[in-house]
Amino acid sequence: MLLENRRLAYFIPNTFTALNMGCGFIAILFAFHGEYYKACMFIVLGAIFDSVDGRIARLTNTQSTFGEQFDSLSDLVSFGVSPAIVYYFRFLTDAGRPGMVACFFFMLCGALRLARFNATIDKNKTDYFQGLPIPAGATAAISLIFLSFNFPVIAEYKPLTVAYLLFYAALMVSNIPFPSFKKSEWVKHHKKQVLMVIFLIIASLFIYEEIMIPAIITTYVTASLTYWLTHLKKFEGIFDWSEELENDLK
Repeated sequence: MLLENRRLAYFIPNTFTALNMGCGFIAILFAFHGEYYKACMFIVLGAIFDSVDGRIARLTNTQSTFGEQFDSLSDLVSFGVSPAIVYYFRFLTDAGRPGMVACFFFMLCGALRLARFNATIDKNKTDYFQGLPIPAGATAAISLIFLSFNFPVIAEYKPLTVAYLLFYAALMVSNIPFPSFKKSEWVKHHKKQVLMVIFLIIASLFIYEEIMIPAIITTYVTASLTYWLTHLKKFEGIFDWSEELENDLK
């Protein structure tokens, strides 16, 4: 009986990981049929499942190498392949090769971001991600799609949509530190305030998700870049361990 309960404990977080992948797959299907709002919402739902599986694994003490690799493969589908395809069909079907290259580059950078994270998962002990996390990159991609529902003129500026996607793709493979919040001491000491902020964010998403999702991701990225630029000395050498890893791989 104890063994069966243990197996169930491992099964639950992987189920949420599979649901995340399923959301990415469904988003792609909706994109083929021109249902871009539904496609974007399934990517958002996938991000919710992605945030749950890791927490369940930690709570049940069922973290495993298999789970980590399965989670990364799922993230590549939901936050790499899926948003690239939805973005392409929404904005870039008539942009020719530059549009295809931009969407492929986004997917490629997402894969590289996940591979780097997996390779350094035991070395990264900081409160910051090395580069923009792929779920945030996917959120940024669908944010412009959300905005285009209210401002259709966005879809007419092909160079803008290409540059926007390339910018966020580059952020994912950059060495710019982005706050993690998972290990943040400030969060630990201000739990009530953090819960209030989370509640307000969730409430705002229910009220007007097409504006609030772009607003939230833009605020996060802008604030992170601003803090990095104004505290460059603080972040010197924060990811030096990545150079040690490169030497080990040679």
